[in-house]
Amino acid sequence: MGVHFLDAAGPDGVRIYAIGDVHGRLDLLRRMHAIIRDEIEQDRPADWRIVHLGDYVDRGPDSAGVLDFLTHAVASDERNVALAGNHDLGFLQFLAEPDPGGLFANFGGRETAAAYGVFITGRDRRGFVDAHRELCQAVPREHVGFLSVRPYSVSFGDFFFCHAGIRPGIPLERQNPHDLVWIRNDFLDWPHLHPKVIVHGHTPHHEPQLMPNRVNVDTLAYQSGRLTALVIEGTQKRLISASAES
Repeated sequence: MGVHFLDAAGPDGVRIYAIGDVHGRLDLLRRMHAIIRDEIEQDRPADWRIVHLGDYVDRGPDSAGVLDFLTHAVASDERNVALAGNHDLGFLQFLAEPDPGGLFANFGGRETAAAYGVFITGRDRRGFVDAHRELCQAVPREHVGFLSVRPYSVSFGDFFFCHAGIRPGIPLERQNPHDLVWIRNDFLDWPHLHPKVIVHGHTPHHEPQLMPNRVNVDTLAYQSGRLTALVIEGTQKRLISASAES
């Protein structure tokens, strides 16, 4: 037996906000946190958590600013939780080894580098080696340290939060970290309930997806101009968004 979204409940007295993929949109992340802050100040929940579901860098215009924001938020209040995404790990991998065929080099890393004042031109090995050297000097140690210790998942009540999803049939505590940040079809196409409702991003969709066994809050923020979050309070669930027009 598993847990259906309609029946799932968060822990007593804790309001949870789960924010989808940011991808360099510092403007939207700031607006989302402002919306959340206003709600908390108005409603005064007994406790709260803000869970960021990963993919803070690449594609959008200000990955450096996003990492600054989150590094400070997590350090200043442990109720801010930031999970690892595949693009965040790809950034770390590029800093360790400048692979022209890797995720960072081919799927939005140029925008991340530009946010640090480093411009990657061409696709030859020498160009990537030069950009890698500059980027390693430009990226603050705090950003590397922050990304290096991101957890892959967190669980509250009947909800399990991760970047991409889980491997169906495997106990939640035994999930492979690679699946938690990379899995798609085997998870997305699974029709049955899981031990908990899985809240994830990673697979962009024009609207948030509320399914019996999972919730996807990746609404392609870097392109759509809309960052989405799921709000959980007891058995009540709702969606909020921060948009470029708001």
